[in-house]
Amino acid sequence: MAIPGIFVGLIVAVALLLYTFRVLREYERGVIFTLGRFWKVKGPGLIIVIPVIQQMVKVDLRTVVMDVPSQDVISRDNVSVKVNAVIYFRVIDPERAIIQVEDFLAATSQLAQTTLRSVLGQHELDDMLAERDKLNSDIQALLDKQTDAWGIKVANVEIKHVDIDESMVRAIARQAEAERERRAKVIHAEGEMQAAEKLVMAAKTLNEQPQSLQLRYLQTLTEIAGEKSSTIVFPLPLDSIGNMFNKS
Repeated sequence: MAIPGIFVGLIVAVALLLYTFRVLREYERGVIFTLGRFWKVKGPGLIIVIPVIQQMVKVDLRTVVMDVPSQDVISRDNVSVKVNAVIYFRVIDPERAIIQVEDFLAATSQLAQTTLRSVLGQHELDDMLAERDKLNSDIQALLDKQTDAWGIKVANVEIKHVDIDESMVRAIARQAEAERERRAKVIHAEGEMQAAEKLVMAAKTLNEQPQSLQLRYLQTLTEIAGEKSSTIVFPLPLDSIGNMFNKS
């Protein structure tokens, strides 16, 4: 009977030693409670936890990459879309991460979902598609401010996908096509206006210098003569030619 008792005692002693001496990695910290009251944060390396009297909660300080599930969002212009995102955060204060919130991972996930819907609901669909960097920054700043009380730092937020209904995709395609046609017409109109301005300037020049008009007649005759035409009829006042040579 003595041998089993000694064996059990050895097992208990080994278990107590294993419980007393803990090794925490470089990225881990241990939040120590003594008789239920917070004492200190220990680690990394070898630490001592007094059995029964003290308890330790381990916290990982590495950056957590968390997917935000797809959220149904109604934009400011009443378009229904599905949006999902990813957030990057880490614990910077283990004490607050354990004491101030029951489960900081679940709490951060839920807060990210509600913040995503709230921020995107204040913008139109075009903003969601064209200004993602700004929206990412707005969501990150708001999340970081709200999680600060939990000892959590939100480093980055990235919107991954904005899924639009098929009918809305066709409407956007029609809108883009109409916008391209509008720009083409504007460019064409601007070209016509510039050409008209040049023609007005040329007309003023020819009006101020009649000999330039006569030279233009001769140039036109030269261009037509170069073509394969059997007969050329070109009305030209003879007095104009006479005046040109007289002035010369």
